[in-house]
Parts: sequence; structure tokens; C-alpha cells
Amino acid sequence: MAKKYISNSQESVRMFKSDLLEALSKVHFLVPVIIFVPVIGYFIYEAFEKNIGLLTFFEMFALGLFIWTLVEYVMHRFLFHYTPPNKPWALRLHFIFHGVHHDYPSDAKRLVLPPSVSIPLATGFYFLFNAILPVNDIYGFFPAFLLGYLFYDESHYAIHHFNFKGNIWKKIKQHHMLHHYQDPDKGYGVSSPLWDKIFRSDFIKK
Repeated sequence: MAKKYISNSQESVRMFKSDLLEALSKVHFLVPVIIFVPVIGYFIYEAFEKNIGLLTFFEMFALGLFIWTLVEYVMHRFLFHYTPPNKPWALRLHFIFHGVHHDYPSDAKRLVLPPSVSIPLATGFYFLFNAILPVNDIYGFFPAFLLGYLFYDESHYAIHHFNFKGNIWKKIKQHHMLHHYQDPDKGYGVSSPLWDKIFRSDFIKK
């Protein structure tokens, strides 16, 4: 396997000629928390306002977290790592969405999804799940789905910038570092290696 370019610089290359687009491509790691915690709170409030029931709420909440782990894996593997040969436009999109992170994994401003991406994605998933789920179940499901996303985004930042003492976090960090520095075609789960084990894209760890 050819060795890929990886820089340990705390900043990455400029991606856009437009100053506005360049600014929109960078974000502080706390911005997703500021945006989505109130949304999570709103949906939980609405769940009890609409009296969906504690059992239904917790069932939907657990389902939302579980479905997030699958969505995280599928998006990372099949969307963020979509690099078809001989298609410059697709390679350009790959670099913008994810390739720049693999080339510059220490750039703190490109570790969490910017609102220009996360808000449209969250909106799209809301309408999708609202169309699929029974009436009002979205108010138990969607806050958990967003919470799973927040855990993914913030843990991704922490994995790249914090040193962990707990064994669980050390294993999660090891899993992701192998994805970056050993084989980017394995280890797509960031917050959990569950689906890597199920779909056999895990590393053989010693």
C-alpha cells in the first residue's frame, strides 16, 4: 500500500478561494454543542408535552442511539471515503468533506462538522425519520440520534487532542489512530467499533 501524505501541522491548507467559504469550512469544537443541545432539549420537552409515555420514550431513545451508530459507520465508510478514480469532481468533494482531515488530522478547526454541513444533514434526517416512525415517536428517537451525533463529534475532537487514562477511551483512540496511520480502509467506527466487527472492517489488534 502506498504511503499517504499526513501532516502533523496544527493548521491545514486553504480549501477555497472565497474567504466566506473558507471561514465556513472551519469551526470551534464547541459549536455543535451550542447548536444542538437546545434542539435535543426541545424534542425531549415535546415528548412529554405530547405524552408519548415513558416506555415509548426510552424505547425510541435507545433506538435513536443505536441507529446513530449505524449511520455514523455507513456515512464514514461509503460517503466520506467515496473516492472514485478518474473523477476529479468526486475527488475534490472527498477532499473537502474528509480528505483534508486525513491529510491534516491535527487541525483542530476541521475536526467537527461545520454548521453548514451538520444543520442540513440533521434536517434531512429529521424529515426522513419523521416520515418512517409512528406519530410522535420522533420526539423520543430524534434527540437520541442527535445526542449520538454530538458524542461522535466531540469524542472525535478529543481522540485527536486529548490523552486518555481510561482503558475504554484508550481502545477507542487506538482504533481511530489505526484508521489514520495504518489503514484508512478499515476502522470506520469512531465512537464505537461495533459495526467494524459486524462488517469485518476491524483491525487485528495485539
